[in-house]
Amino acid sequence: MITQFIRKLFGRRPDAATPVADADGHHINVHGHAVPREPVIYSASAEKIPRGDVPQSAIRTCETLQKGGFKAFIVGGGVRDLLLGLKPKDFDVATDATPAQVTALFRRSRVIGRRFQIVHVMYGRETIEVSTFRALQTDAETDEHGRVLRDNLWGSQAEDATRRDFTINALYYDPVADALLDYHDGVKDLHRRVLRMIGDPATRYREDPVRMLRTARFAAKTGFAIEPGTKAPIRELAPLIHNVPAARLFDEMLKLLQSGHSLESLQQLRNEGLHHGLLPMLDVIMEQPDGERFIRVALTRTDERVLEGKSVSPGFLFATLLWQEVRVRWNERLKAGEQAIPALHDTIDAVMEEQGAKLAIQKRIIADMREIWTLQPRFERRHGSTPQRLLEHLRFRAAYDFLLLRCDAGEASAELGAWWTRYAEGDPTEREALIAEAANGGTARSPGSPARKRRRRRPADKAAGGEGGSEGNPTDARTGQGGEPPA
Repeated sequence: MITQFIRKLFGRRPDAATPVADADGHHINVHGHAVPREPVIYSASAEKIPRGDVPQSAIRTCETLQKGGFKAFIVGGGVRDLLLGLKPKDFDVATDATPAQVTALFRRSRVIGRRFQIVHVMYGRETIEVSTFRALQTDAETDEHGRVLRDNLWGSQAEDATRRDFTINALYYDPVADALLDYHDGVKDLHRRVLRMIGDPATRYREDPVRMLRTARFAAKTGFAIEPGTKAPIRELAPLIHNVPAARLFDEMLKLLQSGHSLESLQQLRNEGLHHGLLPMLDVIMEQPDGERFIRVALTRTDERVLEGKSVSPGFLFATLLWQEVRVRWNERLKAGEQAIPALHDTIDAVMEEQGAKLAIQKRIIADMREIWTLQPRFERRHGSTPQRLLEHLRFRAAYDFLLLRCDAGEASAELGAWWTRYAEGDPTEREALIAEAANGGTARSPGSPARKRRRRRPADKAAGGEGGSEGNPTDARTGQGGEPPA
C-alpha cells in the first residue's frame, strides 16, 4: 500500500535503484534518470506569466480536459518563453488522459505519431498538441548506442517531468488555477540563466542524440550558459548524431534555422563539434571569406524576418546554406569548359545527393532550392522579353531575394540588384526604359531618340550555344551570364 501511494503521488517506481546526488544535489538513479520528486508550486501571476499572451485555444484545451476529470497543463517551450518575456510560437498541453480519452472530448482532433502517440486538437487554423504523461522506463527498447526506439508507456506527471530534457522545459502551467509546477528547479535555473539537463547528461544524450543539437539551439536562443555537466559529454558523443534518422535531423535543423537566432546556433554547433553530422560543408564554407560573408548576411536577414514575425521559406533557408558549395563547384565546371546551364544542373544534383545522405530534405523543398539557384543566371539577361518572363515566374520573389543577398555579400553587383528592384516596382513604361538603359550600357535613352540597333549574332555565337545579349550587355555563351562566370 505504501509503495503504491508513493508511486501514485510522485511517480516513483518500486524497482528504482538507490539514487545518488549530483553536484547540484539532484538525485539520479543508476540508470542515469532523475528520481521523480514532489513539485514546488508557484503562483503563475507572481512569476509574471502574462496570461493574456496565452491563446484561448490552449486555455480551452486545459479547461475541457479538467472538466472531463483529467489533469491538464501547458508545458515546454511555451511556458519557458512566457517566463523569459518572449513570444512563444507553439503551446503544447500535457495531461493524464490517454489519446483515446482526449479524442473523445474534442470533436476536431486526431492521433498522430508512432514512437509516442500524441493528439492534435484543431481550432480553425490553430493546432494544440496534447501529449499524455510519459512513464519513466528503465527497460525501453534501444539500439546498440542506447537510442530509445519505442516509447509508448504512459505514467504520472512526476515521471513525465523527469523525461523532459532541460529543467527550464519541465515547467507545468495551469492557466485555470494560476499555478506553476516545478519538479526540477527550472524556475531557479531561469533566474540563474543556466541550461541544465535533467538526469545524467551522457545517458540522456545516448537515449536521444538530438538533445545535443537542442542544447546548442536553446543556448543560442536564450543566451543561457550551458551547465558544465551538461556541456562536458557533447564533444565526445557528437558522432552519435550520425545514428539519428535523417528526417529527424532535418526537422531539428529547420527549427534551428527558424529560431530567430540561426547564426548564433550554427556557431554554437561548430563550437561543440556537432555540425559535421548536419551540414558537412559548413566548416569549409565558414573558413572562406566570401562564403562566410554570404552565410552571415543570409542568416542575419533570416533572423530579422523571424523576429519581425514574418515567414521564412525552408527552401530559401537551405538554398542559402548550400549555395556556396554549388557556386564553387559550378565555377570549376565553367573553367573546365562546360556550358553554364547544364553545368549548374549537374552541380546541383551532385551537391543534393551528398547532402541527402545526412538530411532528408523533402522533395518539394529541394524543388524550391533548385529553382532559386537556376534562376540566378537569368537575372543577368536584361534584354527583350526575358525580364518580364522572369518577373512572372512563380519563384521570382524568392530568387530575387536571393539575388539581393548575393549583392549584399558582394557576390553580385549592387547595380544589378538595384536594376531589378526598380524593374519589379516599376510600371510598364518604366520597365521598358530600364531595358533600354541596360541595352545602352547603363545609360537611359532620352525620350524620342532612336534605339540603338542590336548587334547581329554571328554564326560562331550560335555554335557556342549561347543566347546572345544585346550590345552593351553581351551574354557570355559559356557562362550564360553577363560576360563573367558567377562570382
